[in-house]
Amino acid sequence: MTALLDQAGLVALAEAMGRDLADGEVLWFSGELGAGKTTFVTALFRGMEARTPATSPTYALVHHYDTPRGPVYHVDCFRLRKPEEAHDLDWERLTSGAALLIEWPERAGAWAPRPSRQILLSHTPNPDVRRVEIE
Repeated sequence: MTALLDQAGLVALAEAMGRDLADGEVLWFSGELGAGKTTFVTALFRGMEARTPATSPTYALVHHYDTPRGPVYHVDCFRLRKPEEAHDLDWERLTSGAALLIEWPERAGAWAPRPSRQILLSHTPNPDVRRVEIE
């Protein structure tokens, strides 16, 4: 699926995806800085009825959230300088929850578990609109 969405549309899509997310899904979020990855993830967590609002784990690398369906892990690999640094993340635990959401998965290389879906967000000439591709 490919769509051009303003922020309200992006948020609506992400919340709907969160409501319909199957247990154990691994989602990859890719795109340039400021393209809306964390906005999408935050809305997706609302759709999953997370008990606390999602925030960016850029500095912590991993955040854990409780949802009615179980734990969800949000990983941001942006700060990894090389894929080998992803070795230290507890991938077995991260894949044992209701879902695993990974921003900048390409920076984790082969350590990042294969995705069930990939979400690519990109800027468009209109600064209020994002291109969203879901595979």
